[in-house]
Amino acid sequence: MNDFSLREFCFQDAARINALALEAFQQYEGAYQDWPLFQSKIANMAALAQTGEIVLAELDGRILGAVAYVGPGATKADFFKPHWPIMRMLVVAPGARGRGIGRALARACLQRAERDGATEFALHTSKIMDVALPMYERMGFQWVSRTPDIHGVEYGVYVKKIQKPAGI
Repeated sequence: MNDFSLREFCFQDAARINALALEAFQQYEGAYQDWPLFQSKIANMAALAQTGEIVLAELDGRILGAVAYVGPGATKADFFKPHWPIMRMLVVAPGARGRGIGRALARACLQRAERDGATEFALHTSKIMDVALPMYERMGFQWVSRTPDIHGVEYGVYVKKIQKPAGI
């Protein structure tokens, strides 16, 4: 049993998830060529609520993780097919890693994709994400294409087929 719960984002969470995103990505500071510019983008994770649904992992009022789900047909980068629902910026607080939070947040996005009738679900990530990428691969995501680099870091698109329940 997880010691955290998942809930929907609300406006009052914005500053806390923006700070969480910065904290979660800090370990990659040396990998990105223009860290200040990249940092300014990730410091605005709450803006993803304008085009998607943000799900939070929380324990005793402390936000431990967050992810954005962007549904089929919503605005997204050109390297994603328009009908794909996608996951954006899955982040987990460094001190809370290893507790299944990332997997639970990813599953929450997959459940939303199923709700929306999708047959495929996509994300983009990098090999420098040496915990997240193997987790995604264990969950059934497969590399399908390369994307433009982000500030000197190579990224790829990964897709998972969504199985329809039997009898539907």
